[in-house]
Amino acid sequence: MKKEFKIAVEKFQCPGCISGCDISCFEPNVNGGIGCGKHLAGTLLLGIGHLFLGMPKGFNRCGEFKDLKPYIYETFESSPKYDMWNIPNWKYLLEGKYTLVRGYMPRRNEPYIDIFLENCIDKINCLEIFQEDIDAMD
Repeated sequence: MKKEFKIAVEKFQCPGCISGCDISCFEPNVNGGIGCGKHLAGTLLLGIGHLFLGMPKGFNRCGEFKDLKPYIYETFESSPKYDMWNIPNWKYLLEGKYTLVRGYMPRRNEPYIDIFLENCIDKINCLEIFQEDIDAMD
């Protein structure tokens, strides 16, 4: 696994994982991306639900879809294309180098989170949120 992917998995998926921070459990996602297929958000807050501790507010809650796993891509071009079956809702540039996208697949009634290891914020057509928006969230 490339060093950038290892860092991203450790940063975004392993904190709060039911398997802990030991990346030796790594298993590739079967649905694409380079994220860990074994990762499950294991941190539970009463009244809120399961959380991804490594993600910022707005991207950290699993909601009712407890098997939600982030998909990590090296570039925007290496990811599935956004269309009417794969709709991005929010985008956020984290630390000036990671583009996070929270979206929805209406046909499957499932949310998703994409993480790009580059600043590709201008290539994605959806609502962009900023640090002030995250600070204002509960």
